[in-house]
Amino acid sequence: MASSTKRVFIESLGCRASQADGAAIEASLAARGYVAVGDAGLAELLVLNTCTVTQAADVDARRILRGWHRDHPSAEILVTGCYAQRAPEELAQIEGVRWVVGNSHKTEIAELVSGTREDYHGQVLVSDIERQNSFLASPIEDVQQGRTRPNLKVQEGCSNRCSFCIIPSVRGRSRSAPLENVLEQMRGLAGRYAEVVLSGINLGRWGRDLPGDLRFIDLLRAILRETSVGRLRISSVEPMDWSGELFDLVAGEPRIAKHVHLPLQSGSDAVLKRMFRKYRTRHYAGRLEIARRLMPDAAIGADVMTGFPGETDAEFAETVRFIEAQPFTYLHVFTYSERPGTRAAEQGASVPVGLRRERTRVLRELSERKNLDFRRGVVGRVLPAVTLEQRGMALTSNFLKVEMSAARVSNQLVELDIECVIDAGLRERSLLPVI
Repeated sequence: MASSTKRVFIESLGCRASQADGAAIEASLAARGYVAVGDAGLAELLVLNTCTVTQAADVDARRILRGWHRDHPSAEILVTGCYAQRAPEELAQIEGVRWVVGNSHKTEIAELVSGTREDYHGQVLVSDIERQNSFLASPIEDVQQGRTRPNLKVQEGCSNRCSFCIIPSVRGRSRSAPLENVLEQMRGLAGRYAEVVLSGINLGRWGRDLPGDLRFIDLLRAILRETSVGRLRISSVEPMDWSGELFDLVAGEPRIAKHVHLPLQSGSDAVLKRMFRKYRTRHYAGRLEIARRLMPDAAIGADVMTGFPGETDAEFAETVRFIEAQPFTYLHVFTYSERPGTRAAEQGASVPVGLRRERTRVLRELSERKNLDFRRGVVGRVLPAVTLEQRGMALTSNFLKVEMSAARVSNQLVELDIECVIDAGLRERSLLPVI
């Protein structure tokens, strides 16, 4: 392949870590002479970075691949990501797919498609993810252009073994980006972006595998001390990794967004036990009490799953009551999906799909009510925010979308005087001076 003339279109499905992986793939291909384009119809190389956390994610990936081959039959197609790691042969059978590259070999994609990997002669490139000691990380140069809130992935994999989760099998054990590498990348991003989001598969475990007895809070302090990042947003951190020390830092540091996301999964202790989660509702509620006491205006979010095998009406009712009693401002609600190879998929006692979806609807409506109450509570307040690439929109430190009174330059830290609630967001009354 004459890489100097190739155009590439990359689509990433799934979580923030997957989006960061896609940006890193783009940067690695750019170093080989590829030019990223925003339309699949303009590209000679199409890359799909997949998710496999649910059956629906697998269906989406197959649909996209078949559509690509149908609409762009001359383009070469490469599939990578979690689905590629889990079921490479399944993807390789889809017409038009030239390469299937697992997470185990994501770092070699640019070398592979440019024809410089001399030992590769097949279609599938996947190996044991548990043996990986490193992971794909975004270079500073040309990462995520056109976005105002880039994700910087600093941790990969997970060493937990929750019974419903396929992620450890497709991303491997927990491993951390070295501190100096993170700081180097953050310095580059801080010069170009007002807000940077730290992401990982199990972010709170950062540093546990590095020398020097490092912890996630050490990473945050080093970033604040040694870079000029205007605002740092922390993505999902497991409940038991939210220490009192971490809460104190987030609450007291103006450069960290007032946004706390703790995966819950269920509000029933019996279900949490069957999920092999490492906490119970009393532990979780204690973390939320600290968060709300220290940060009365913070966004507090959670992931919640409905229809886990054996979930009874009474257990679901426990979850509803628990969520109603907690100071959540939003929920990410997921319907349980059987994943081959997980303990939960072998347990039997499956909940009917229709009932799972009905429970999902109930929790999403509850989330909407809680979010509306939260938004009503900030009307008349002045909130710090970052202006987005979406014209006329901003995102507050506490994770609320605001329609500004006039279009402003994107990627700026501002303060917004909130006038009223609209649709799923807020409206600004006036714009105060830039921070």
